[in-house]
Amino acid sequence: MSLHEAGHLLAAKRFGMRVTQYFVGYGPTIFSWRRGGTEYGLKAIPLGGFCKIVGMTPDDDVDPADQHRAMWRFPVWKRTVVMVSGVLVQFALAIVTLWFAAAYVGVPNLDYPQSEADLAAQPAAITIGDCVTPDAARSCTPADPVAPARAAGLRTGDVLTAVNGVPITNYGDLVRVVRQARPGPAEVAYTRDGQPAVVRVDLSAVRRPPLDSPAGPVATVAALGVGQHIAAPPEVTFGPAGAVGATATYSGWMVEQTYESAKRIPSKIPALWHSITGAERDPNTPISVVGVSLIGGEAAALGLWSAVLMIFIGLNVFMGFFNLLPLLPLDGGHIAIAWFERARSWVAARLGRPDPGRVDYLKMMPMTYTVILIGGAFTLLTLTADIINPITIR
Repeated sequence: MSLHEAGHLLAAKRFGMRVTQYFVGYGPTIFSWRRGGTEYGLKAIPLGGFCKIVGMTPDDDVDPADQHRAMWRFPVWKRTVVMVSGVLVQFALAIVTLWFAAAYVGVPNLDYPQSEADLAAQPAAITIGDCVTPDAARSCTPADPVAPARAAGLRTGDVLTAVNGVPITNYGDLVRVVRQARPGPAEVAYTRDGQPAVVRVDLSAVRRPPLDSPAGPVATVAALGVGQHIAAPPEVTFGPAGAVGATATYSGWMVEQTYESAKRIPSKIPALWHSITGAERDPNTPISVVGVSLIGGEAAALGLWSAVLMIFIGLNVFMGFFNLLPLLPLDGGHIAIAWFERARSWVAARLGRPDPGRVDYLKMMPMTYTVILIGGAFTLLTLTADIINPITIR
């Protein structure tokens, strides 16, 4: 956010507006210096920063010597550029980082299944396991029987098409059909390198919970001893030149993901509250800056640098669009008011009426306080959840 505020600072100074302060952080001042009429410095709480532009609203107290440099006196387009410049900095950071990730580190493969439903809809290509375990909660041991698929000669990459004559069209079908089969001899049809074949398999009897209820009562079911094989890599790189086009594609994808995530926020509030009161944390619930830091640090510790960069990119995209909402005290609120004033003055001039002047910000304070209260409560809720019951990637 300090870079966001730097965008406001540079644009305001470029247009000749009076900027009195630019600080990184909040709270007590650690150190500061003055240059060009602006105080720069560092404060004790490293959570963002701020830039104070004289006359951001007509209600600001402005020194007589600075009246001609008060922000509200400048043309509406210049005020708009200043207010949107912080968001543009965040979008620029996201785009540059996205290009770097696409060129050298890796970005999510958009052809890779993105959800459990997507995984289930994939062709029934298999990865051969070493064994089958009576209890799914533990790993294989030398005492466990060899996986039936391995014993029958099936290979990783084979695509199963039927079990005991029951057709299989995707991996979800495979899991369901095998579970419903009886343990013991079974005929499995498959394709390998495009060639169909049939093999006889001795399905193992194992104890498993229901597919739709992992915490439900266990029952004896059949097992083939395979996992899902996805040929596409989960991450891809494009090289410096190819990353240019990829950046455009992934920028659109990031905007779509941000929009979908924002839509889900209200419905996730109850789950967020329950995670504080003892329930398991839903990994799709909103997170605070603390949560982002924890997940980013965990990803870095595991060497998942692509995830670290995508977290940084996603945070900048989300915060950029959030700041454009037409609500005070956000940047979008100031932009909306500036253009409302301009439109109202234009209409008044066409009707031959006096210019109605500036919007009375004091009358808008109740709405502003409401936005701040809701935002503060949401921030406190996510912060508490991230401290008490944080999301992890392990």
